[in-house]
Amino acid sequence: MNNLLIVGAGGQGKVVLDCAQNMKCFDEIHFLDDKKVGQEVLGHKVIGKLVDVQSLRENYANAFVAIGNNRYRLQLIEDLQVLGYKIPILIHPTAIISTYAKIGIGTIVLPGAILNAGCEVGKGVIVNTSVVVEHDCRIGDGVHLSPTAKMGGEVTIGDETWVCIGATIINQITIGSNCVVAAGAVVIDDIEAQTSVYGVPAKPKY
Repeated sequence: MNNLLIVGAGGQGKVVLDCAQNMKCFDEIHFLDDKKVGQEVLGHKVIGKLVDVQSLRENYANAFVAIGNNRYRLQLIEDLQVLGYKIPILIHPTAIISTYAKIGIGTIVLPGAILNAGCEVGKGVIVNTSVVVEHDCRIGDGVHLSPTAKMGGEVTIGDETWVCIGATIINQITIGSNCVVAAGAVVIDDIEAQTSVYGVPAKPKY
């Protein structure tokens, strides 16, 4: 059976469940969550804690990490791969994905998002509702693109960076790893690694 185990039963777990169900390719879907064992989330059982992931391997071919913390999400993906789980790519049927886009394992593309020609999205990325990733963008591993964030063409975003809700990044911008682009910010200059920016135009926040 093509069963799916979702690691994390919070808000991100709910949207992962909804996306996976809409794909109509999994037979059964259940959760793991340390704080919700025995509960149900949107009608689906939380069948154990994270430590149970190894013992459940025989019954679940696929596992998907639904945790917001970028670094922790990547670490769990690696742990699941070691245990032999398949880490799917989840794409909501209303998303628009170019034939020429590339997407890494453990990435989710949510309703209304657009990935245009030539873009490359790494592993464990959250491409949230109505995000636009234009042509030839490079999105690193473990990035979170929040709802309605928009990237012009040829933008590069480093690993584990968080682009918050409604942010806009003009074309040919490079943003380093472990950055935060605040909600509603408009980025018109490159951003060094481990920098937080906010405002219009976006400036470093010290």
